[in-house]
Amino acid sequence: MSISFPGFTENIVTVQSDDGPIEIAYLIGGSGPPLLLLHGFPQTKAIWSQVAPELAKNFTVIAADLRGYGASSKPHGKADHSTYSKRSMAADQHALMKSLGFNQFFLLGHDRGGRVSHRLAMDYPESVLRLMVLDISPTLAMYEKTTMAFAKGYWHWFFLIQPEPIPEAMIRANPEFWLKNHMGRHAGTGIFSVDHWAEYLAGASNSESMHAMCEDYRAAASIDLVHDRADRAAGSQLTIPIRVLWGEYGLVNQCFKPLDDWMQVASDVTGKAVPSGHYIPEEVPDQLLAETRKFFA
Repeated sequence: MSISFPGFTENIVTVQSDDGPIEIAYLIGGSGPPLLLLHGFPQTKAIWSQVAPELAKNFTVIAADLRGYGASSKPHGKADHSTYSKRSMAADQHALMKSLGFNQFFLLGHDRGGRVSHRLAMDYPESVLRLMVLDISPTLAMYEKTTMAFAKGYWHWFFLIQPEPIPEAMIRANPEFWLKNHMGRHAGTGIFSVDHWAEYLAGASNSESMHAMCEDYRAAASIDLVHDRADRAAGSQLTIPIRVLWGEYGLVNQCFKPLDDWMQVASDVTGKAVPSGHYIPEEVPDQLLAETRKFFA
């Protein structure tokens, strides 16, 4: 847990799961209503460093590492990929918040953290009061609407789901090359500070973490779709307010209609594009702060 935020405390909580005890690393700071922040791939809770201290002036902010990422546990994936299903990853975070005494909370997720947040809100509707997601459409919508343009731009979606150990071995050969080519999109890798880049590279260089990240994507292309289709068949929808922000210069904006996509799974959806690429918390932190304060007020 090398990166912390001013005024925040570092900690680890052990939660129980179908995969055994799971350690979830988190930072906590501030006071006020609880707000859980969940990062995306291939990053860690460090993505919130420019927004969490400011949000802590109005909220009790919890920034957690997802299972498989950062300083959290990295169990080896099961054959059905359920270890890294969004249901399993969401259960970790729900248990974390319960352990901190928060039965209800606000939720903000970027990228994979947004997918975990979606499942958390579906599986624990009594706990999530409001949800904001960054630069994603729902997983099922993105797979069902895959085009050549999306497949070329988000080729990692289809590379990382290949059977173990194909992507793990190929990335292990040169993790920094992989990371630079994956993360150097619209804004380039210069948006990441030296210490943040070192943390992200450490994750990509760690064989257990890289396997976990691959399993995250394998689950998204298999068991997560089973869960999402079951929700659709049952007519289950989110009824809490949902705010969707996406990067004007990102591929989600080019290939999907995020508001329309989220309206297929939720009844109260608002949102807009922001002048950013994919990494909204690090590219336009001030705009994210303004949106977050307003939405979770």
